[in-house]
Amino acid sequence: MEDHVIKRPKLSRLNINVLLILLVVVITVTPLIFAKDAEFGGADSAAEEAITEMQAGYKPWFTPLFKPASSEIESLGFALQAAIGAGVIGYGLGYLRGRKRGKDGENK
Repeated sequence: MEDHVIKRPKLSRLNINVLLILLVVVITVTPLIFAKDAEFGGADSAAEEAITEMQAGYKPWFTPLFKPASSEIESLGFALQAAIGAGVIGYGLGYLRGRKRGKDGENK
């Protein structure tokens, strides 16, 4: 019997990256299209509302150390936190990959 091997074309890294970027854009834009009148609020305010509905006299255990002056500053804080976290994770992954390549003796 003859073995017939079906050769599939390989996707280049560029094609994969473009597809991933398009997927991120679709995932990001889809809720904005289908939920036009929705209010995109944070989980903190939703949890606070749910707790006060269940127990009107609830008092928080602690208060925030820093209260941002506006929602824009609060968003900036979250964005900075995400950027710092992504930087730390990216640096760690790059460091580990470089260390592995150094042990393997690759010069790529």
